[in-house]
Amino acid sequence: MTEHLSKDDVVRLLSDPSPNTRADLAAKVARQFEAAELSDSERTLAEEIIRAMARDAVVRVRQSLAENLKASASLPRDVALTLAKDVEDVAIPILSVSHVLTDADLLEIVRSGTDAKHTAIAARSTVSPRVADALVETGSEQAVATLVANEGAQLEEGALGRVIDRFGASEAVQGPLVQRARLPITIAERLVAVVSEKYQQYLVTHHELSPKTAADLILQSRERATVTLLNGESDEAALERLVVQLSRSGRLTPPLLVRALCMGDVGFFEAAVAHLAGVPLTNARLLIHDVGRLGLKSIYDRAKMPPALLPACRIALDVLKETPYDGEEHDRERHRRRMIERILTQYEDLAADDLDYLLDKLGDLMQAG
Repeated sequence: MTEHLSKDDVVRLLSDPSPNTRADLAAKVARQFEAAELSDSERTLAEEIIRAMARDAVVRVRQSLAENLKASASLPRDVALTLAKDVEDVAIPILSVSHVLTDADLLEIVRSGTDAKHTAIAARSTVSPRVADALVETGSEQAVATLVANEGAQLEEGALGRVIDRFGASEAVQGPLVQRARLPITIAERLVAVVSEKYQQYLVTHHELSPKTAADLILQSRERATVTLLNGESDEAALERLVVQLSRSGRLTPPLLVRALCMGDVGFFEAAVAHLAGVPLTNARLLIHDVGRLGLKSIYDRAKMPPALLPACRIALDVLKETPYDGEEHDRERHRRRMIERILTQYEDLAADDLDYLLDKLGDLMQAG
């Protein structure tokens, strides 16, 4: 190193009033500091130079040093901490990248730092649970949005719950939080109540939810998307995309199809059966509504639906044909109530979960009517 940069060179350059010269020197020293062939004496000299530059009065010099040493595993921790506590232009490269800093160092910055520093820490390749907890408690909306978007951030269930407490209504936080690779079921179900329909659908297709919550979300989404279920105004392309997404995520289950049909969403039932059977939607509709009843059994079997649920589907489809909507107030609720009552009285083989779901819905409909 000495043949490239001597102590006399350093003294001269540090006394040079030109910030450009000193910034160039900072970059040169940083590059040479990483050289594996440095002797012990050369490394000691390099560390002295770096410490001096970390105290340079010109921000550009300190910034050049930080940018060039941010990924250095050999950077002395005291220098890294000095730079991390500096102004944002100097600190952010170190806070974003340096692994020399300890959790204790980062926690100190979280307690006393600015929003920009918090955001830089939140974006690190890994963020420990302790640091993540501190950011969740004190960080700004931007910092927490950055944190939840970072898959390297180790966010435990309690921290995720606190994110919802503080920023559950924030669109900036909702998006990356919902789209994390994994969410505890308790967190996913809490999010259901605060996020938009777009994110609710993402929760259904990408995260674990209880079967009841998943069914409620899907049916609510379908109801909002369709003015009336039987007048042909539903968006078939959107419906088919939803069915494909549910199938890919393992959510297109027989209980969901029966629950949807019992709640009057024949359009969803038709699209789902068509997908499972691998036939065009138009063909599926003809078979499902075949007056001879052979068509329904044929496509039902092709879709590999459980035989035990076929009678419930027949009853639901019969009610749809026999009792059209009357156009009066609460006609949809009365129609659903009749359908569920018929199934509960005429079909005794429902699984316990399906029975509980329909009884729960019947109670809601009785109150609404």
